[in-house]
Amino acid sequence: MSKLFSPISLGQMALANRIDIAPMCQYSADEGLATDWHMIHLGHLALSGAGLLTLEATAVNPAGRISPQDLGLWSDDHANALAPVIKAIRKYAPIKVAIQLSHAGRKASTAVPWEGGANIAIGDGGWQTLAPSNVPHTEGDTVPLALDDAALKQITDDFVAAAVRAHRLGLDGIELHGAHGYLLHQFLSPLSNQRTDQYGGALENRIRYPLEVFQAVRAAVPSEMAVGMRISATDWVDGGWDIEQSVVFARALEKLGCDFIHVSSGGLSPQQKIPLGPNYQIGFAARIKQETGMPTIGVGLVTEPAQAEEILETGQADMVALARGMLFDPRWPWHAAAQLGDHVTAPPQYLRSQPREYKDLFDAE
Repeated sequence: MSKLFSPISLGQMALANRIDIAPMCQYSADEGLATDWHMIHLGHLALSGAGLLTLEATAVNPAGRISPQDLGLWSDDHANALAPVIKAIRKYAPIKVAIQLSHAGRKASTAVPWEGGANIAIGDGGWQTLAPSNVPHTEGDTVPLALDDAALKQITDDFVAAAVRAHRLGLDGIELHGAHGYLLHQFLSPLSNQRTDQYGGALENRIRYPLEVFQAVRAAVPSEMAVGMRISATDWVDGGWDIEQSVVFARALEKLGCDFIHVSSGGLSPQQKIPLGPNYQIGFAARIKQETGMPTIGVGLVTEPAQAEEILETGQADMVALARGMLFDPRWPWHAAAQLGDHVTAPPQYLRSQPREYKDLFDAE
């Protein structure tokens, strides 16, 4: 058996293999409600043979949406719209399903990527953004309101309410979005957090609010539901958040019962300088894996099965996540199993698609 197709558990969530379909925003919701696109998009990914499917960044309140078309889970109506999608996945696929809960903070109120992705001004259909400090992401963006204690508590309550709805939907796990320059990441980085209260300044203060949100969510759902965090290990900007601070944060999460950490990078500042290339973020995952006892998910231009296998065999991460690569090749796990001489679960309706040279590739669901 290859390492990639060996089982693993994130907390009490047992996975058949170590492939995670990473969250990918679809910008296709209607006032936060899941649409037919989500049934089609998530349905075909659920048949991929991956061990885990993590739903896209899902806003915990309307102001937390990246765009007006973001998926949301801030009401029972939103849960009801998503329920048929989850029910269909459960009927036809054994894949485990998690959801990424998010608040965009100062990066909210933007157009969808295929319309440029720029900030939408309040007078043009946008909304007032919120952040740790009144520092916009980019010059010319709406200046965010600095969150006071009452607003912070409300956002924490919104994360908790969304987590409870996720559990009621029967999802297997929750990934809190603390990466890519969104609200929790904004608290972590000294570039975006210029507060002088208990949530700003020293590292122990800047990590305080993300830890409070994690602790509240962890307490709100049963222990069998995995709860983890996605982080950006570095801002790729001098004087910003970096791997050393990420290790401290990861250790604090571990003490609070974090079941996994998904290690990405960047997204906080337009000044970032990212040296893109295969495995460009895997070293960060390796460092955090070495420093903590948490299962660690590595991501970032992982495209080839042998590449993924090497990452796992050498102990740099416990799982690998694919995003754009999975959109380009939704059967990537099938092809990876074939190349690595292993097996993958496939629906019985697809068993006849098995190439003759890979006659032992599929295990029926």
